[in-house]
Amino acid sequence: MKNIFKDLQRKDHKRYLGGLDVFKYIGPGLLVTVGFIDPGNWASNFAAGSEFGYSLLWVVTLSTVMLIILQHNVAHLGIVTGLCLSEAATQYTPKWVSRPILGTAVLASISTSLAEILGGAIALQMLLDIPIIWGSVLTTVFVSVMLFTNSYKKIERAIIAFVSVIGLSFIYELFLVRIDWPVAAQGWVTPSFPEGSMLIIMSVLGAVVMPHNLFLHSEVIQSHEYNKQDDASIRKVLKYELFDTLFSMIVGWAINSAMILLAAATFFKSGIQVEELQQAKSLLDPLLGSSAGVVFALALLMAGISSTITSGMAAGSIFAGIFGESYHIKDSHSQVGVILSLGIALLLICFIGDPFKGLLISQMILSVQLPFTVFLQVSLTSSRKVMGQYVNSKWSTFVLYTIAAIVTVLNIMLLISSL
Repeated sequence: MKNIFKDLQRKDHKRYLGGLDVFKYIGPGLLVTVGFIDPGNWASNFAAGSEFGYSLLWVVTLSTVMLIILQHNVAHLGIVTGLCLSEAATQYTPKWVSRPILGTAVLASISTSLAEILGGAIALQMLLDIPIIWGSVLTTVFVSVMLFTNSYKKIERAIIAFVSVIGLSFIYELFLVRIDWPVAAQGWVTPSFPEGSMLIIMSVLGAVVMPHNLFLHSEVIQSHEYNKQDDASIRKVLKYELFDTLFSMIVGWAINSAMILLAAATFFKSGIQVEELQQAKSLLDPLLGSSAGVVFALALLMAGISSTITSGMAAGSIFAGIFGESYHIKDSHSQVGVILSLGIALLLICFIGDPFKGLLISQMILSVQLPFTVFLQVSLTSSRKVMGQYVNSKWSTFVLYTIAAIVTVLNIMLLISSL
């Protein structure tokens, strides 16, 4: 009887440990999450909440649903083929197709890095009164040191810590304000297009569904040695990857929503339109107390540093993929991609007169490039030559192309509204 009891205990212990296996697979999704809680998102979300209240929360919901589907799909590409999106495009599509798309993806990554570096610089100005240009230099140097000296695992752990700080900061901020939850709930699920909102809608969309993150996810998903040879192992990893993606994207949805909720409950309620992130901090101080402003600035600094790291990694992955190589910071092509992204972004910052406007425009650029990346991705994951038995089903292909079409239509609407 004693032996039977010990066997049962042993089985329960194994089952418990097996249930914890899922936590070994969490990490790549959170790296992607950093990309859509970056300073560009902060600018877009605070502009949305301060100008239109809770009415644009639906954009975050729509963007997150689209993001889950796209990121899950591109992770499949990395797991099944052992190639990142850039490598797969180089290997399986003609150069006249892949080179222009990958080239514009590098430009989108530069645009992303510009927003991330600016965010870190703005935070340093808030905290230490450092001029934007010098704050940008400090942010770029710090990120470059982390990228060129730290292993991926160390960077992953640091970024998970940064995400935790950002999330806890906004939980603290939300406890200080009174949210109209019924109106907010309606805003999350009811699409509306207030007059003059298209630029903000496209900025929020571009800030959440970011093309460089699709390349990044397909790359970092392999850092956990996800690419297996046997069918059973691949299916197991695909299951755990879905959990990682869902968990991470929901965390990002909550943080982005919290930004709009905070802006709506403070600035929109007071009839104040936020036109720069420095203004948001200075206005939070009298509304919520000085501690709220400091927490806001610290969270922004964490967001700026961590998202600059991931945008640099994405650029390195895209550029290396053009030459049929995977990302590795010791590889010369990966290094060139990182340097191009961070260096050109820093150079452009020197010519930006309005940092907040620069953040919004950078996010719009991402949304313009996004359809090309999505159509490329879906064509690859819908190809039996590329994916084998793990090729997209007809239904998945339809959903993915529908998402690409929605993004394209929104871009056309933006163009028309700008004329």
